[in-house]
Amino acid sequence: MTLRAWAKPAGLAAALVLAAAAPQAGPAARRAGSVPRERINPAGLSRPRGYTHVVTTRGGKHVFVSGQVALDAEGNLVGKGDLKTQADKAFENLQVALEAAGASFADVVKLNTYVVGYRPQHLAVLREVRALHLGEAALPASTLLGVQALAREGLLIEVEAVAVVP
Repeated sequence: MTLRAWAKPAGLAAALVLAAAAPQAGPAARRAGSVPRERINPAGLSRPRGYTHVVTTRGGKHVFVSGQVALDAEGNLVGKGDLKTQADKAFENLQVALEAAGASFADVVKLNTYVVGYRPQHLAVLREVRALHLGEAALPASTLLGVQALAREGLLIEVEAVAVVP
């Protein structure tokens, strides 16, 4: 199937139905075992704010989540022209995707964030939204990139993640 076919509502709806039918691992079962992970902020690097320089893991299932954007379940843009609203929706969508794989934000070890027309004044908004969804403890390794455009007109932010679960 082509990428264009998946972008159509029928293809997206079919993918969502398949994902919803997949067995779900509940948080209690997942938390019974724990994947060893180490967060390292080595001497010689600046003290990070809002992320960790290095995260290592051993064992577990690796979950790779495609970039999530500010689209609702029907594919409609949420928060046209509003970075904060779009960021919040992208993180909400990321949470849905993680949960579909039996993961949560606590399991995320790497985040990549892409912002259209990024400027330093955007950082405060992005940190606020990230903190709301990720909290302040056990932060993942992270990369923030300013980009010229995303895949669809009107999108301002895209967030992708890697998580590790037992």
